[in-house]
Amino acid sequence: MDKRRKVLVVDDEEIVRLSHMRTLAGQNCDVEAARGGDEALANMQQAPADVVLMDLRMPGMDGLATLKTIKERWPEAEVVIITGYPSVFTAREAVKLGAFDYLAKPVDPDKVLAVANQAMAQRLAPPQEKKAGQDKQSPKGWAKYLD
Repeated sequence: MDKRRKVLVVDDEEIVRLSHMRTLAGQNCDVEAARGGDEALANMQQAPADVVLMDLRMPGMDGLATLKTIKERWPEAEVVIITGYPSVFTAREAVKLGAFDYLAKPVDPDKVLAVANQAMAQRLAPPQEKKAGQDKQSPKGWAKYLD
């Protein structure tokens, strides 16, 4: 029997967390939520997520610090940054730290679902396919930030 995949939604705004959770409901995965970076790390410690959808600006530990810690402790997890304050600086930092994608709020639910599915596919890809994909191109949608 296959293990159900886990998606963790991290945002300090309850309405955003609930919206993403509703979008992902019924996608054959377990969806959990955290209000901030510290709570997200505690959740990951209990049961690591395959995909993390995370805000940047949160009280306490911000999204970039949380991303860095997640990629150090659980490098196989795919992290998608979703921010209401996009900037070239934070996009570059997110790329350097290993984020799968970087989206600006507001994000259409269909886009959240599509990116979550792409991140899950990347997470589940065999190691040789992951390496080959990384050699061919930069992460999805990042070229404009890497110039």
